Amino acid sequence: MNSASVGVLALQGAFAPHLAAFARLGVPAREVRSPAGLESLTHLVLPGGESTTIRRLLDLFGLTEALVARHRAGSLALFGTCAGAILLAQGADGPPPTLALLATRVQRNAYGRQRDSFTAELAGAPELGPAPLTGTFIRAPRFLDPAPELRVLARLDAQPVALAAPGLLATTFHPELTHDTRWHALFLARL
Repeated sequence: MNSASVGVLALQGAFAPHLAAFARLGVPAREVRSPAGLESLTHLVLPGGESTTIRRLLDLFGLTEALVARHRAGSLALFGTCAGAILLAQGADGPPPTLALLATRVQRNAYGRQRDSFTAELAGAPELGPAPLTGTFIRAPRFLDPAPELRVLARLDAQPVALAAPGLLATTFHPELTHDTRWHALFLARL
């Protein structure tokens, strides 16, 4: 974990709670708003927010190509939460285009509107430990037909809500809105 250099995309959305989660782990993390901000990073969080807005800002600030190229070169691990998971997916139910890095499609707002937000207990993979896992779902997406090579790390009922692949972690919920830092630690340790 000590060799990780961590950033959180800070163009729009819930980036501050991710910075706080890394601080609780004792890991410095910085806000990223430009291609220069990606330099020397090994890990980057794509936070929740509005996926269409974040994608447009990635393009506007010249981050899209640099971020994708660094990930494909194996030098930048990515963790997408909620809107960030939408951006990582192979595709979504409507524009704009996603980054097409995670072998699944997503359905936006699959659990309803803002007023339908909820918190639920999740069934988690053994590497997350025996303590209960809680997911906060706010206009959350749903993973559709994840590829068999993806590792399911958590489920809500039978539905996968956390997926991992080499260099990628994606959750349809907001782990940064709890005081549980296991997802952030897992991102640093496994990817």
